[in-house]
Order: sequence, then structure tokens, then C-alpha cells
Amino acid sequence: MRLRGVIFDVDGTLVDSQADILAAMAGAFEAEGLQAPSCGAVLGIVGLSLDVAIPMLAPTLDHGACTRMVQGYKDAYVGLRRLQGADVSSPLYAGAREALLSLKGQDDVLLGVATGKSRRGLDKLIEAHGLDGVFLTKQVADDHPSKPDPSMILQAMRDLGVEARDTVMIGDTSFDMDMATGAGVSFIGVAWGYHEVARLAGADVVIEDFAQLEGALETVWSKTDV
Repeated sequence: MRLRGVIFDVDGTLVDSQADILAAMAGAFEAEGLQAPSCGAVLGIVGLSLDVAIPMLAPTLDHGACTRMVQGYKDAYVGLRRLQGADVSSPLYAGAREALLSLKGQDDVLLGVATGKSRRGLDKLIEAHGLDGVFLTKQVADDHPSKPDPSMILQAMRDLGVEARDTVMIGDTSFDMDMATGAGVSFIGVAWGYHEVARLAGADVVIEDFAQLEGALETVWSKTDV
């Protein structure tokens, strides 16, 4: 049986964590006596590892201040999650659960995650949404260079035992798309995330909702079956 790998981004693709991301980033900046960046600026860096994202948002700060802000963001995010619960603070997008469970039920499809989240954050989110056992490989910022470096996808393929031609990355940002390109895999963009659809112009397919996902996967895989 020929195995297929489907690797998902998390924030902006599976869950809408926008409110907590913006609040945590504002808290990190305010702790340093700085004005918080605009909503657009913050959402523009979602997906990058924090040690890359924060210097992009505050390019004049020294390394020590950026390091404090990274920790400040993490602390604020954990506090928000504890206050509301991860299932409330980062709700699944409509249709996400159904799409994941449908794919998991297919014997030739193996699921994974490639995210800028920490392992602790990802595990808490998966637990809160009752998705334990859905993802056979979980690649996080703790273990890899920041997106768009292809390291996460390359390791996910090794874990799943799938070839690049049989692997699809699904995400909402140009960082996800560039990571997929670097790993030599197909990319399906989602229109509901944090980057404008225009930034996903290089995607193999862009979908408007999760109901279109399985059809998009079949379209992508049909091109590699030749």
C-alpha cells in the first residue's frame, strides 16, 4: 500500500488562536515599556519561531531584551490558556475536527503537524481538543530551525515513512508554503488564516473551507501518480 502524508500547520490553519497571540504579544511589548505592534504586523509573523519573530517586530532591541520578550510572550500565553482553557482560547475552525477524523480513518493516509508552537503548547492544545492519537508525527519549534526552513517537514516524512511526492503540507502562511517548497512537497493553502490569500500564490491549491480538503488532496496526488 502506498502511504500518503498530510502535514498540518496549527495556528491559523487548524485553530484560531489570534486573540491569544495578539494579547500575549502586547503583554511582552508592554513589559519592556514598548508600544505593541499592529494586529497586521503580529499576524504577519505567525508561524515563525519566537526567537525569529520578535526581532522582526522590534528590530532595534538588543538580544537581551528580545530574549526577555520571548519568555514574556510564553508566560502570557500560558496564563491566557490557563484562564480560559485551550479549547476556548484556541478554538478549532469549522470542519477541522471532521476533516481530521475522516483522513485518520483512511488506511493509506498518515497525519502530522509542523508548527511554530512549543511542544508543551501543542500537547496542551491536542489534549484540550481531544485529538490524542490523531497525529503520528509532531514537529515543533523546540526541535527545529524556524519556518520556512524545511527541517520540520523532512523529519515528519522520515517519521511517517513517506516520500516527498506523496506528502502535502497544509497551511495559511507564506512561511508554510516556502517550507513545503524547500522540502520538495506539495502545498495546499487555506483562505481563512492569517496571511492574505495573495501571499499564497504559489500554492498547488487554495481551499475556502475544510469541506474542500479531501478533493484538493486528490487533485494534488493525481498529479504525482503519473
